[in-house]
Amino acid sequence: MKPGVGVGVMILKDNKILLGLRNSDKEKAGSELSGEGTWTMPGGKVKFMEKLVDAAKRELEEETSLKATQIDFLCISDDMTKTAHFVNAGFIVKEYTGEIKVMEPETILEWKWFDLNNLPQNLYKPSKKCIEKYLEGIIYE
Repeated sequence: MKPGVGVGVMILKDNKILLGLRNSDKEKAGSELSGEGTWTMPGGKVKFMEKLVDAAKRELEEETSLKATQIDFLCISDDMTKTAHFVNAGFIVKEYTGEIKVMEPETILEWKWFDLNNLPQNLYKPSKKCIEKYLEGIIYE
């Protein structure tokens, strides 16, 4: 089995981060990394021959309808379970256009803003790692 490649997109506004609630049904949650019922940043898998930044922009728009006007690389992490291994690249968006919409209602039930100092306990592990790296100023560890 080979590792997959994914992206996560951190959207910040007024010290708040946008997170989506994944469906609690494992089949509908769309995650091989056991993400059902957790809060997650927008993101997903990188397609063959797709640049990481392009995947981040695509996933952001597919999931939220937002278009990134300023996107920067943030971090990279290894995310592993007993059955999956993904190398995830995190990006940060501070400027965007559009209105937040639930574009994939089977997978993400709602989008909600959370204060960076008051995050939900049930964070999706790759998103949690990315947020921690952002707060600590770490790219990879």
